[in-house]
Amino acid sequence: MLVNSPVESFSFAGREIFLKRDDLLHPAFSGNKARKFAYFLDHDFAGVTKVIGHGSAQANSLYSLSALAKLKGWQCDFYVDHIASHVLTLPTGNYAAAIANGTQVIDLSSLIAANPFLLREFKWTCHDYIEHQVLAAEPDTLFIPEGGRCQYAEYGVSLLAVEIETWAMQQGLTELKVFLPAGTGTTALFLNQYFVRKQSHIRVLTCAVVGGDEYLAQQFYELNPNAAEHPQILNVGKKYHFGKLYPEFYAMWQRICASGIQFELLYDPLGFMVLEKYLPQWGASPVMYIHQGGLLGNETMLPRYLRKFGKSRTTL
Repeated sequence: MLVNSPVESFSFAGREIFLKRDDLLHPAFSGNKARKFAYFLDHDFAGVTKVIGHGSAQANSLYSLSALAKLKGWQCDFYVDHIASHVLTLPTGNYAAAIANGTQVIDLSSLIAANPFLLREFKWTCHDYIEHQVLAAEPDTLFIPEGGRCQYAEYGVSLLAVEIETWAMQQGLTELKVFLPAGTGTTALFLNQYFVRKQSHIRVLTCAVVGGDEYLAQQFYELNPNAAEHPQILNVGKKYHFGKLYPEFYAMWQRICASGIQFELLYDPLGFMVLEKYLPQWGASPVMYIHQGGLLGNETMLPRYLRKFGKSRTTL
């Protein structure tokens, strides 16, 4: 069981915030995905020999699923829509680390090209292909939806909530705002759900990094129809496209990494931009930011930023 990541004091935007270092949970299995996959790590699955997932070829979930499989002694198959030629030529980041862990990354576009009469007429997604073509033929397989977005994630996220609640009590805090940027919002949702149901003084705030506020709200509803238990969604008033390079993201990443703590380039820059906007409105209320890991992704994101915007002013 992976629990009790440390909490540090972090100076940002002229004040001290608390930083929950989930990036330090375990050398090989940490951050957001480790929490969402914790149920599968902590429980026995009799007869299971393989875990199957899907997503992008550089997703954090690819590496985390490969680490889970390695810890459990399972084979890992991970389906992707395509693998870019430069990734195949020079593997880096999450893709390279997953391959090193023994994961088989399967390119759906190659499967379709090899089986045109069977597959092309259907416009398969990776989820469709796994569901209709793979699972029935592999009964000893565990299938985990993309990014760990499922009810099983509640188990590990609730453990995180208990850690935060216990820490806040030890600090004598009568209130606490917990902030984290969101993709599908699974972690933010189950955290806030826990605090609301426990009638805790802690509340979760988040921002949409993928798909915008309406998309994120819809993700919440699909996992929990009770809006009273949903986190509050904040934004900076500008629409950003997931994975696109923005100079303000790069500048914010340089600022926060100047602290000596490394952050990732996909979620954290927007997260801290939103945090900076709202901190003045919260007065002296204590705030905790959750560091969700994902640093392997910098191996592919940082060269893209360097090519576009030049060298960083911080130590890389």
